Amino acid sequence: MEIHYKEKTYFSGKDLALSAIGGRWKIAVIWCLLHDSPLRLSEIQKKLPQANQRMLIRQLRELEEDQIITRFVYPVVPPKVEYQLSDIGLRLEPVVTSICNWGDEFSDFVKKEATKIPVE
Repeated sequence: MEIHYKEKTYFSGKDLALSAIGGRWKIAVIWCLLHDSPLRLSEIQKKLPQANQRMLIRQLRELEEDQIITRFVYPVVPPKVEYQLSDIGLRLEPVVTSICNWGDEFSDFVKKEATKIPVE
């Protein structure tokens, strides 16, 4: 079954899902918004200091385009913009939590493997 979305063809829902949430900072942004929402860009940057602003903005735009997050612009000067998860974005909670938990387990595994003495 082919899925056509944003001028691309996906061969399964899995491909489409990975395209929507795959990205260096997307899971981290979703994680932040699951635990504290709504957030402004500067607040997301504080939570993810390794990410540069340009990359975060790109990832936020892609998540918004896929309707995973919503962006609310307040009619004030200077502009105030907040991000939060949409209804479909909130449904990612068990997925993102599982990925993050697995990441912690994998990190422990990698640390243990690094301390093993190689067998000759």
